[in-house]
Amino acid sequence: MTHGFPRGRAAIVGAATFGIGKCPGISAVDMAAKAALLALADAGISLSEVDALYTSAPYEALGGMELAEYLGLTPEITDCNRTGGSAFEVYVQQAALALDAGLIDCALIAYGSNPASNPPPGVGMTRQSPWEAPYRPLAPISSYALAASRHMHLYGTTREQLAEVAVAARQWARLNPEAAVRDPLTVDEVLGARMVSDPLTVRDCCLFNDGAAAIVMVRADRARDCAKAPIPVLGAAHAVTHREISSMPDLTVTGAAISGPQAFAQAGLVPADIDVVMLYDAFTITPILFLEDLGFCPKGEGGRFVSGGHIAPGGGLAVNTNGGGLSCVHPGMYGLFLLVEAVRQLRGAAGERQIADAHLAIAHGNGGVLSSEATVVLGSAQAAG
Repeated sequence: MTHGFPRGRAAIVGAATFGIGKCPGISAVDMAAKAALLALADAGISLSEVDALYTSAPYEALGGMELAEYLGLTPEITDCNRTGGSAFEVYVQQAALALDAGLIDCALIAYGSNPASNPPPGVGMTRQSPWEAPYRPLAPISSYALAASRHMHLYGTTREQLAEVAVAARQWARLNPEAAVRDPLTVDEVLGARMVSDPLTVRDCCLFNDGAAAIVMVRADRARDCAKAPIPVLGAAHAVTHREISSMPDLTVTGAAISGPQAFAQAGLVPADIDVVMLYDAFTITPILFLEDLGFCPKGEGGRFVSGGHIAPGGGLAVNTNGGGLSCVHPGMYGLFLLVEAVRQLRGAAGERQIADAHLAIAHGNGGVLSSEATVVLGSAQAAG
């Protein structure tokens, strides 16, 4: 089902990051604003032209209005949804539809968070269902550990295969001067790290650092006149399957099995066409699940698929080329950084980690506890046809 998505009729024309690692003395909204201004400069578009603002403020319930006020905007569309790290891929879908409908002319999607340098009270997903609370889970890691354990039980996935995901991410991060953690990492070091929630060690878990990112979207006809090469949006789809992990229909099948095929159908592509794969890697199990559900390998084969450096630099499939949430940046929500890296790769602007002849990419965001999944397919102007 394509849902009539306007393939290639909207494009990302600006992308930027700011403050990755530690950004002391600057508030979260400051960070989002700085990334927004950098992305607008990247596009060659003035702030006054923005008429739609999409954000996900980390600790402010009225964050959509907070950032608009800070930037001095009076947007015609404002959204600050709560689908976790997948929100930004959802925003791309919504902005593409609004642009194509003529409701807006320029969409700004921005996010900033500084939990490492300015941790607020109650960091993390503190809400628990009455069905889960008696077991005293660590939120959200115990939910992901449960999914990992189930995958290991059903398909023979090993802790070593989980560790390969973290090692591959670190190898990509070592090629990225912006990545927060660039020290060498081995499978044995992942396995020997402190256990947090069995089978996941601290090295199976994403970073907890500061960072901001932003992208700018316009219609394709306007995009041709922007400062940098436009990156058309070829497909975008979203699926929500549950809120709590105890209500997940199948611990080894995520909503990516819904959003992925829809986005690929909209784009007129199949997984084998994709050059760069950006997957939300809050924990090492998530890329394995998403590679399966998005169709890059059969269900149950994800552990074997990532083995032997297959998703590392020089491997068969370029996955999380910036170092991912595991080694580059994860300031509470990571989904917007996936989009920025995909844009950089498709522009040929990724430096030492650049994938040769990259023309098609996906950015797949995850929110909650494998609860909300959103897939965006992007292409170079050449690939968009």
